[in-house]
Amino acid sequence: MTTNRTVQVYPDLPLSLTEAGSGRPVLVLHGGGGPATVAGLAARLAGSARTLAPVHPGWDGTPRPDWLTGVDDLAVAYLHLLQDAELNDVLVIGSSLGGRLAAEMAIRDTAGVISGLVLINAVGADIEGEPVTDFFALDPRAQAEHSWHDPDRFYVDPATLPATELARRQANMATMRLLTDGGRMSDPKLLPRLGRVRQPVLLIWGESDRIVTPAYGAAYAKAFPQGRFEPVPGAGHLPHLERPEVTAELIEAELRSTGTPPAPAG
Repeated sequence: MTTNRTVQVYPDLPLSLTEAGSGRPVLVLHGGGGPATVAGLAARLAGSARTLAPVHPGWDGTPRPDWLTGVDDLAVAYLHLLQDAELNDVLVIGSSLGGRLAAEMAIRDTAGVISGLVLINAVGADIEGEPVTDFFALDPRAQAEHSWHDPDRFYVDPATLPATELARRQANMATMRLLTDGGRMSDPKLLPRLGRVRQPVLLIWGESDRIVTPAYGAAYAKAFPQGRFEPVPGAGHLPHLERPEVTAELIEAELRSTGTPPAPAG
């Protein structure tokens, strides 16, 4: 059963959330493209886990309080969401900006509710010699060329979009620019702190990504004490869309092999 609901994390922050399945809790965090980019993945994982897929405040017309202006603000809000729901042994999965959010959450998880991370072509780390491509500086065709293994399959000419859809995409990008301090996709403060993340971290990486390269992803993985890098051939920045079966199977294996075993009865 799938439930769409609103959770009041703070008096002025209602979070739109899709929840489905049962089992180990999994928080699925989308990137700049919005919640639709991870909806299929969340639905697949609901077959073996309890998935929670929120819409980041400001995306798809959802409310964002004036004080929520950074990735750190959102990371803390999601930790409070998990704590309020009294969840533990949570696997946090994040794509692109959502991956950065997941890493920021793990660094701040003093309550110990997170037991593992899956970062899918995540941004956020400042890796020497591997700068994150300035997505905002690219025209739509160049964005597709940098993002997809097969750009001809996924590229959509903005001129062909309905006005409402174009406005939605532009508003989402404006929110992402705001939360990343004008479009800065990396933060020099993040990388030195990743050594504090003791949970297992799986980094899934589309090999054809030109936003954050496989070399960037491999260096990101090495910053975690228990980081593991898994390249996905035939995929770019969103391997869960270009190679959904491969990506889901990697995550399902991580679900089975990690986490906190249940306490014995009695």
